[in-house]
Amino acid sequence: MAHRLRGLYAITPERADGGRLLAAVEAALAGGCHLVQFRDKVSAMPERVARARALRALTRRYGARLLINDDLALAALVDADGVHLGRDDSCLAAARAMLGPDRILGASCYADFAAAERAAAAGADYLAFGAVHPSPTKPHAPLAAVDLFFQAKTALTATTCAIGGITLANAPPLIAAGADLLAVISDLFDAPDIAARAAAYQRLFEEHST
Repeated sequence: MAHRLRGLYAITPERADGGRLLAAVEAALAGGCHLVQFRDKVSAMPERVARARALRALTRRYGARLLINDDLALAALVDADGVHLGRDDSCLAAARAMLGPDRILGASCYADFAAAERAAAAGADYLAFGAVHPSPTKPHAPLAAVDLFFQAKTALTATTCAIGGITLANAPPLIAAGADLLAVISDLFDAPDIAARAAAYQRLFEEHST
């Protein structure tokens, strides 16, 4: 695979204050996070563009990658490193064709292994399973069994990502099961020390690789 993806995957929270959001993301990057997804379902388009551009500059400064949630046009506009698409978003194969081989394409597969197989065949770089635990962001999402990560590691070559209700306490079994990425919102950005929390997540991966 062209993109080596492993570690903490920071998903931006919905925040009215753009300056506060950027400060929080910078703290996560300072703590060692190398992958950020800009997810904003509420801001008006001019604000979304401004925030995405600011995040693009910030991630470049830290040598990190920026992905855009559900918006290929915005990703192209700010020269992001890729996109994350869900079940109801653009066709994955068409997105891969638009992105080319050097950008990252992520896909939500929920608790559906067949969806993961289709996404991998369409060219997704990583497959996101979740919610792996009850999540305040999507409280009604069906739970994805940890066995999905074992199954994906056996049958597929794409990177696997766990999302939904992840905390430092419940993360180690997910890494042990084969999750290459841990997508985290609340437990990271609600932490009293975001940089320290990001560093703690990165250490979990280092400990598992030894």
